Amino acid sequence: MELIYKLGLAALFIFACSLTIAVTYSQTTDEPCKSLEASQFDFWVGSWQGGWVDTEGKEQFAENIITKGINGCVIEENFTFEDKSFFGKSLSMYNVNKKLWEQTWVDNNGSYMNFTGGINGSNMVMQRNVITKTGKEIIQRMVFTDITKDSFTWNWESSSDNGATWKLVWKILYTRKH
Repeated sequence: MELIYKLGLAALFIFACSLTIAVTYSQTTDEPCKSLEASQFDFWVGSWQGGWVDTEGKEQFAENIITKGINGCVIEENFTFEDKSFFGKSLSMYNVNKKLWEQTWVDNNGSYMNFTGGINGSNMVMQRNVITKTGKEIIQRMVFTDITKDSFTWNWESSSDNGATWKLVWKILYTRKH
């Protein structure tokens, strides 16, 4: 009798898990990657040259190749300094359940960063909260602005006053490679 009871509980557990997976799957397969929001980062897809002036006043360059894959769901970034001393990669996806973009960045300096965001006016803004080495909480954000078919400006900014003011840390001017 105890064996039948345990088998019944196991069957009920499997049924409940299957139902949960089926409901979750059905809520997320209405072609979420074809939604209007899921195309907000499409301006970024392509091959780009980025240029900026470093802290010593020297002009620097990088290549950034952005593709859209996994059935149009994921934006993949491959960023490389011209001298190959720095390279990184990000994966970005519109999370239809959270109604925002999520991005994960990794690079050859050991950085791992997660951002969330979306369209804010005519800009794409992705940000994250960070605890500095001194224990202070700051906000870091990337702002894609002045977006046209063949160019945009990318600003890396930080705020130590919960977003009341922003400090420009790095500005890259992007031009599409043809």
